[in-house]
Amino acid sequence: MPIANWDDLRLFLAVAREGRMASAARALGLDQSTVARRMDALEGRLGTRLLDRSTTGVRLTAAGQELAQHAEHMEELTHAAERRLEAANEELNGVVRLVAPEAFGSCLVAPAAAELEARHPGLRLDLVLQSHQADLTRREADMAVTLAAPDRGRFHARRLTDYRIGLYASSSYLEQHDPICRVEDLSRHPFVGYIDDLISMPELRYLDQVVSNARTPFRSSSLAAQKAAVSAGLGLGLLHSFTAQSDPALVPVLPGEVSVRRSYWLVVHSDLRSQARIKVVTSFLYDLMERNKSALL
Repeated sequence: MPIANWDDLRLFLAVAREGRMASAARALGLDQSTVARRMDALEGRLGTRLLDRSTTGVRLTAAGQELAQHAEHMEELTHAAERRLEAANEELNGVVRLVAPEAFGSCLVAPAAAELEARHPGLRLDLVLQSHQADLTRREADMAVTLAAPDRGRFHARRLTDYRIGLYASSSYLEQHDPICRVEDLSRHPFVGYIDDLISMPELRYLDQVVSNARTPFRSSSLAAQKAAVSAGLGLGLLHSFTAQSDPALVPVLPGEVSVRRSYWLVVHSDLRSQARIKVVTSFLYDLMERNKSALL
């Protein structure tokens, strides 16, 4: 039977990407029971099982994998059409305030801001860089790039991109210190990292994933400061690959063994989603992520 509700494909894609009904429900701002019921109904209409469910999550069946490919293609076509229509509107005016993490805002958004201004000269982008999550309920901002989807509130959250955090050191540091040939060697070296009691998001606690009880002679709440300290030869540091690879002084350390993967999410208050200026900035950010995909990963 035909797919009666095309919105079911959006839900199906979310479940396929998240691997868990609960995670997909949070990302979509729906109840888990609603998502499960819609997936059951979709499988019933198609007459085939799309998902293998277990206590640890869901996995796509062969039929589910095939449907996911078609659904992603439809999603891409829809987004392309939206971007073309939005780009045609050059009379947009107003301000969009975007809250974003430091590395994302300063290294990705700011260098491309001139493109947005050229397309929509009446639109102003206010970029606020901060490490804690903005309160969109109180309208501290119109949009936010976060490290996790909100688990409550009337928000629309969608994964913007995945990105990679790698281990780096300066070439001068590596020349002057004991060689690092395996993960076990890391415990003999100093690290640059975050200030533990100032970390407000669990997604930033990735140093312990690499080395236990690391010695940290320098810590900072700023990624730019951490990168500068590592580049100057203070020690090893876990840095965003899309920022570190542009510094000729930095060298990847154990790139095949040490790697942390994180995600950026774009969050908008549900009341603002339909505004033209929000749609334009959303399209701008997704285009920007697509162009920088290789650097991010």
